[in-house]
Amino acid sequence: MDGVLADFASAFRDHDTRLFGPEADDPIGEPEKEEERQAASTAPTREQTEARVASARASQRREDAVWQAIESTPNFWETLRPMDQGAVKRIHRMMLALRWEVFFITQRPDTAGDTVQRQTQRWLVAQGFDLPSVLVIRGSRGTAAKALRLDYHVDDNPQNCMDVISDSTARPILIVPASFGAAIASARKLGIGVAPRIGDALDILDQATHAHTNPSLFKRIATMVGWK
Repeated sequence: MDGVLADFASAFRDHDTRLFGPEADDPIGEPEKEEERQAASTAPTREQTEARVASARASQRREDAVWQAIESTPNFWETLRPMDQGAVKRIHRMMLALRWEVFFITQRPDTAGDTVQRQTQRWLVAQGFDLPSVLVIRGSRGTAAKALRLDYHVDDNPQNCMDVISDSTARPILIVPASFGAAIASARKLGIGVAPRIGDALDILDQATHAHTNPSLFKRIATMVGWK
């Protein structure tokens, strides 16, 4: 759900800004400056080490405060904006046309209000998918993929995709921005398919479904996507 269909990151940043105000630019986020810093660095002094520990603790306290605000928001998971305005409705249309069985798998913490499952179901219905099958799970996505006998799994988490490869026969698609060249290369090397957005992932699934009875065509699609 999150990072694929629902824009959790923006909601998290919104809560962070409300609690702590706009954050200044972080120089660590600039690769050139970080490379220069590393090249010039020596073994940290005791004072530097203590400062880094204190900074890490402060960051953790800040993150904990944001999560506390999120978890106290009634039906928070229903408030998220979609990553792609028409993606859920398109999945619904494809499900009917191609006779797919679709499961929305998520691992979300509880918030005030209804259960995570009901919040997620209502969000999907509001986005255009009636009668959604929502599974709130803990642990390996691969175990779930195997139990459900999935053919494909779409995720924005590389570890979840690795679990799917290790524990099931499902073919994973990792949602990763086109600018993340190293992550894309690493995923393809491991046999994980890649797509920059959910719309592109749906294009791949559409083609793969139609090519399922044509081994040579399916092989070409698999090579293009990154599946082994």
